[in-house]
Amino acid sequence: MSGLNQRPLLLTQGDPAGIGPELTLRAWLERDQAALPPFAVIGDPDHLTRVAGSFRWTVPIAPVEPQQIRSAFPNTLPVIPLSVSVAAEPGRPDAANAPSVIESIETAVRLVRAGSAAAVVTNPIAKHVLYEADFRHPGHTEFLAALAAEGEKAYHPVMMLWSEQLAVIPVTVHIPLSDVPTALTTDLIVLTGRIVARELRERFGIANPRLAIAGLNPHAGENGAMGTEDNTVIVPAIDILRAEGIDVAGPLPADTMFHAHARSRYDAALAMYHDQALIPIKTIAFDEAVNVTLGLPFVRTSPDHGTAFDIAGKGIARPDSLMAALKLAARLGNP
Repeated sequence: MSGLNQRPLLLTQGDPAGIGPELTLRAWLERDQAALPPFAVIGDPDHLTRVAGSFRWTVPIAPVEPQQIRSAFPNTLPVIPLSVSVAAEPGRPDAANAPSVIESIETAVRLVRAGSAAAVVTNPIAKHVLYEADFRHPGHTEFLAALAAEGEKAYHPVMMLWSEQLAVIPVTVHIPLSDVPTALTTDLIVLTGRIVARELRERFGIANPRLAIAGLNPHAGENGAMGTEDNTVIVPAIDILRAEGIDVAGPLPADTMFHAHARSRYDAALAMYHDQALIPIKTIAFDEAVNVTLGLPFVRTSPDHGTAFDIAGKGIARPDSLMAALKLAARLGNP
């Protein structure tokens, strides 16, 4: 089977009341047609067995140790068991399951950092559910960065949404639009650009990455007529990055950056805020885009969607993005 010579991947449970469990099972069922790499889920074998049974899917579940993943994967879905059981109903998030969600993530990071796997692929979580259980991190990515921290060494994670057609990075992420002009600084753009360029070289194998940087305001400010941030914040960042030898274009009007000819001129686009980045990639590659976390000492990918509690348990969720996340994780984690 394709991928059996690669180091395996670790897939986290995600919120067990969301679509993660059924997508995991569907991905395994389509492993041959999709040529998926070997992976194991860190979860509750009994819960996954119940979910498979609810759809009448034949998915043999095999509790395993990390070293058994590759040999188990062709014929069974390998599961590294949690220390807690999971009792979840599709579409009904419950803070009682927060410990299992957190343990799954912690275990995946510990094992991948120990060399037991090539990368971490995370199923979607619901932050509001974890907050009810005193989760103290702003989100999934920040939690991963905290787990990665080594003594006084901290990591600055950068979110990239990747597809074969387009890769985009929001410099500011989950903040209100009204807060973006204050949060956006020259230093933040420079730091983000450095991390993106380095990861494109080291993980994606692009020798001379080309970055396109969007303006903040309409028409990239039109020389100050529609806002000053493009000239006072973004241009200085571009100058610094160019002085360091990074191929950067910008600031570019965001409304003309994402058509096919424009995309051919860069390898990744840095957008100034969340929707400026995510609207184009979700328009171009809604079902295939992958969330990749740059700047961590290990590879992490995830599907580019949430828990979708509204359709959980209905068997209509598509596994395309999860399967793309597994393939990209294998590519980046097995250079």
